Amino acid sequence: MDNRAFPPRLHASGGRMFRLRVEESSDAADYAKYDRLRNEVWDFPQDHMAGTRNLLCENYRHDGSSLFLAAYEAGPNGTLPETDDRLAGFSYGFVGIRDKAVGFRSPDNLWFYAQYTAVQPAFQGSGLGIAIKEYQRDVLRAAFGLRHVVCTYDPLTGVNAYRNIHHFGMSVLEYRTATYGEYGGRLNRLDIPSDRFFMDWDLEAPPPRPAYDLADCLEGTAPVLKADRRIVNGRSGPLELEVVGEAVPGAAEELALIRIPRDFYQMLRETDVDDPDVRRIPLAWRLATRGSFRALFDRGYRIIDFRGVRRPEAESWYVLRKA
Repeated sequence: MDNRAFPPRLHASGGRMFRLRVEESSDAADYAKYDRLRNEVWDFPQDHMAGTRNLLCENYRHDGSSLFLAAYEAGPNGTLPETDDRLAGFSYGFVGIRDKAVGFRSPDNLWFYAQYTAVQPAFQGSGLGIAIKEYQRDVLRAAFGLRHVVCTYDPLTGVNAYRNIHHFGMSVLEYRTATYGEYGGRLNRLDIPSDRFFMDWDLEAPPPRPAYDLADCLEGTAPVLKADRRIVNGRSGPLELEVVGEAVPGAAEELALIRIPRDFYQMLRETDVDDPDVRRIPLAWRLATRGSFRALFDRGYRIIDFRGVRRPEAESWYVLRKA
């Protein structure tokens, strides 16, 4: 790939400027910054990336099929130098195959597996995660000639659901149970199964904008999983959390809704206490949503959107439609 044909890109948000670019370095030491930021975001050193020499060899710009994208804090005028301490986010992934029997024999059998997209905590909420994915999309189409990207994310994380489903229009291929085994750190907990959606992103398809009225759905019989609110003694003191409520297994409408917590990451942190009833709150969410998603998928429902609504408190809903 000639970087003259695909130059770095600037992203502005909230008075900050970031520079996104493709990693080209031939120095193995330059790849250590990606694992440092990965651990700063996830805080789970056991889940480290490959050694820096291997990461260098993997790079598409060298001998492999991996793509590294770096986002640097560039200052208000976009002129600050790209030093490791200004690494604000990154993305990493590699070319994979759909059908193992076909292997690499057909270009149509190739897709890109997006393994990590991370934004430094200080810059989360700036839209940088979406900007990185948009840059990744454009580089993959221009340099790799690939149409499909696959990835996983936790179905209970609304920030990822909004980005992947509502913004980019990704499709759920599969519900995977305890995908990563015991997975801890800041964004997971060892006692909560690491369930994931396995997603497909068609880079050439515009995000679908399905027609439906969320307010009508909420007033009707569409919700199949609801929630209540409860004051609990969390790690930081008393606070109100959403607790999973009644599941309605026999939904027969064209549209169905599944509720998830507004902020599952906060819930994981605040319920990490000795009280077993409080500690079980996120596990109850995991088991209830797992059952609801699987039951609806088996009956031909597919996720078409993810939305937030305030009535009067903030709520987060997946919208499903029967095919």
